[in-house]
Amino acid sequence: MMTIDAHSHYMPPEVAANTAFFKEHWSDAAKQLRLMDEYYINKAVLLYPTSDAHLKMGGWQGVCKIYNQRIADLVKEFPDRFIGAGIIPPDSSQAMGSELKRIKDLGLRMLSLASSYEGKYLDDPIFDEVFEFAAKNKMPIHVHPQIMNPIGSERVLDPLLSPVLEYVFDVSMCFGKMMMSGVFVKHPDVKFIFAHFGGVLPIVKERFDTTYNMLRRRNFVKDLGKNPSDYISQLYFDMSGTRSAGSLQTALEMTDVKHILWGSDFPANQNLKDSLSVISQGVLSLEQRNFILGENLRSMLL
Repeated sequence: MMTIDAHSHYMPPEVAANTAFFKEHWSDAAKQLRLMDEYYINKAVLLYPTSDAHLKMGGWQGVCKIYNQRIADLVKEFPDRFIGAGIIPPDSSQAMGSELKRIKDLGLRMLSLASSYEGKYLDDPIFDEVFEFAAKNKMPIHVHPQIMNPIGSERVLDPLLSPVLEYVFDVSMCFGKMMMSGVFVKHPDVKFIFAHFGGVLPIVKERFDTTYNMLRRRNFVKDLGKNPSDYISQLYFDMSGTRSAGSLQTALEMTDVKHILWGSDFPANQNLKDSLSVISQGVLSLEQRNFILGENLRSMLL
């Protein structure tokens, strides 16, 4: 059995120094490796947590240049332990293609996107190039909550409500916008992984279907070709460090064990013991546990 952490973070010091939040613990790869050894975690995906670094580094291109290179360096140093995910410059459609090529040349295996960027969800046409690249190169795309001014943030501006509610809502709305704009139909070969179980999707999956069908009968909503739950079933969701067996069970009503990935959300969550124990608390068979713990992601990266 191979255990792969599908959601962890490493912030290169040069980038962390230009952020307001990600200075302490976020550049400690040695600690992450110690915890991985302690809890028998074979590999970990390194994702970008989204930050304000681009505001001090001359835009996203400056961040991408350093971040992608440092992640590649870390993967090269520990090729059997880390899986690198590259980031793109959403503020420059002209630079997008060259950075995607660079991500491939650096040997990064995945793409790390935010759920929105400065008022644009991932249904915006500027991301089509990214999705086409991901499909062609068989790179899964991880969708992480946007923590820098997610859409509607000006109405909240609360240090607790924003990370607890607003960030995960942004992930759910991102899914909804992508579904309504036809992204999943246009790019059926892309493997999308949504963090935090897709936000509130496990709770609203049934409501999505019943409301959609009610509105279709009155021709209030366009024909999606199938129920929203059918789109959800095509996607992947990571556990993002949850220590709640109930949350996992709720997610299993939304999708099946072959579409859920265990992730620690290190270093935001450093209690790997309890987040791992969630997998064994339910009624899952050993085979089902293995899918969630690593086999699903391993298969996506083949």
